[in-house]
Amino acid sequence: MRIKTGIIILLCICLSQSIFSVEPIYSFPIPSKMEFAGQTISLERYDMRERFDREQIVIAFNHSTSMLIIKRANRLFPIIEPFLKQNGIPDDFKYLAVIESNLDIRAISGAQAAGIWQLMPKTAQQFGLEVNDEVDERFQLEKSTVAACKFFKSAYAKYKNWTTVAASYNAGMGRISGEKENQQVEEAFDMFLNPETSRYVFRMLAMKQFLENPKSFGYIISHDQFYQSINTKDITVNGPVADWTVWAAQHELSYSQLKDFNPWLRDRKLTNTTGKSYTIQLPDKNDFIFNPAKIKIYNPSWVTF
Repeated sequence: MRIKTGIIILLCICLSQSIFSVEPIYSFPIPSKMEFAGQTISLERYDMRERFDREQIVIAFNHSTSMLIIKRANRLFPIIEPFLKQNGIPDDFKYLAVIESNLDIRAISGAQAAGIWQLMPKTAQQFGLEVNDEVDERFQLEKSTVAACKFFKSAYAKYKNWTTVAASYNAGMGRISGEKENQQVEEAFDMFLNPETSRYVFRMLAMKQFLENPKSFGYIISHDQFYQSINTKDITVNGPVADWTVWAAQHELSYSQLKDFNPWLRDRKLTNTTGKSYTIQLPDKNDFIFNPAKIKIYNPSWVTF
């Protein structure tokens, strides 16, 4: 009996020591203001401060997703940024793509929004994208970015305020315009909105804060842990394709590899009776084998060692 009691006491001591030896969890500093799309946003008002902090905490402690976002951003930001610039959209709107999809090119929501910009089918078609059973250009990075830019420009013409433009991307221009009139306020920050839209711009601000310096949130990444870019060349297809598997094999690729670089192809065939031209991206097979020397770092501050 004494032996059993001793064992129980020893186990209790070990458990108590393991419980109280865990690493501490820290809260992160809350900035007094943020710069977004050329606008200085004060975070000193109690609700602005707390709403920002909520999103900062969610991002900082959602470790697996936030780590993936950094690695994906290293590959995708250099592609997205020139299209934003060419279309007169502030560079900070790349963070909107992050909160929409976690930069997952294949992302599809329960409401059937798709791609990194999470465009709904009708919205995508309204801004020039083809969406059907065989082709869905919401999954084409460059074209979907241009379509998103068209929405942003249209919304900015209405609101003349980039944070309100961002809120309207989530809620729709009709909803934001209605609430703007009903509540007699100018800024989306000051509107009483549904929880998702109410959090939306703060998620974007917190994501900017995080991605500008992940190290300050405890994220440690070495150079060779990033993903290398894969060079591609463009092939034009202006007729039907009976079977993309056969077509891919003719270019020394598997169907899976073809889909990796052309996720907008949604069927195994392409009817294309009108002779429309489509651009297929073919990867350089020399880049298939991981080579850290080929990794280009978008933001040097992301590399810890």
